[in-house]
Order: sequence, then C-alpha cells, then structure tokens
Amino acid sequence: MSQATRSASVARTTKETAVELSLVLDGSGSTDISTGIGFLDHMLELFAYHGCFDLTLHAKGDLQVDGHHTVEDIGLVLGQALQEALADKAGIRRYGSCLLPMDEALALVAVDVSGRPFLVYDANVAPSRLGDYDTELTQHFLRSLVTRAAITVHVRLLSGDDAHHQIEAVFKGLARALHEACSLGGGEAVPSPTRVL
Repeated sequence: MSQATRSASVARTTKETAVELSLVLDGSGSTDISTGIGFLDHMLELFAYHGCFDLTLHAKGDLQVDGHHTVEDIGLVLGQALQEALADKAGIRRYGSCLLPMDEALALVAVDVSGRPFLVYDANVAPSRLGDYDTELTQHFLRSLVTRAAITVHVRLLSGDDAHHQIEAVFKGLARALHEACSLGGGEAVPSPTRVL
C-alpha cells in the first residue's frame, strides 16, 4: 500500500483460483483485466472507467466448474485492495451515491465507507447467463467486496428488464458512488465524530 498514491496490490491463491490485482484510487480509468469471464471483464472495465480507478487484474479459476469461485475471490481481492488503498481514510468524503440510468434500467447505489460491512441488494434480475456469467453472481460479488472492504453498500434496482443493462447500471452506479465516497475533501482527518470508522 502507498498512502501518497492511495494504491494497493493484492494477490490471493487458493485451490480454486489465483488472483492478482493492483488498484489506484486516484487514477484515469485505465485497465488491464483478464478473468476468463468476458462479461465480468466488461463490467470491471466500466467500473474502473466510471470510478476513475486504475485497475490491473489477472485471474485464473476453476471455470470448468462454474464462475462462482472466480467471481467470489475477485470480489474479496478488490475489497481488500480498496481497504488497503484507503489506509486510515483520512480526508475522504465517506459517503457517496449515484442514480444511474442504462437505457430502460435505473439503479440507485449508495455507499458508506464506514468500517462496517453491510450489503442491501434489492435487485430483481432474472436468473440467466450473459456469456459465461451467471447473473446471480452479481450479488455474491458485491457481498464479497463489501465484506473485505468493510463498507456499507445499498443497491436498489428501480427499473429494467434487460439483465445486461440492469447489471451494467449497478456496476457503473457502484463505481461513481465509490469515487465520490473515496474522494478527498472531507475536511477532517477521519470523517466520523468518534474518529474511528
């Protein structure tokens, strides 16, 4: 972790997966992503672009089984990198939200960089496959991310009937809400009256 650049690099290896990830919070949206799941690559590229994060991610998993372990471990590693890059959270805004339209889909995402992991996922996305990606893995990815990053995230999908658009709205909304919450300008050392998040 580098406090000056607010960045982190994390690696995780299990019997099912091997994930290497580097994250720069104050970036330009540049990416180098390869997960073996094309739709997830696309969502993470959009996440980095809309969050102005630089993200390098290479993952290999037991995709011959399914995408579950790969998606889970990517969420865990991204969450850990986010937590490490934020360090003591000095000067961040802490809260962020985004109302994100994607054609007929509309997602509301709100973030609190609170130190308390909690996910509310109110999104009625029909179980289906988008390429090699199972749509129900979106909630699992978010839960893994939230748990390891120790943040609170609320996702409410307000409209939509195209699963691709719905999930894309969620990823873009999350990116923009996180960008706002993690941005500097909070005006105090730690954005909490107790000084502990």
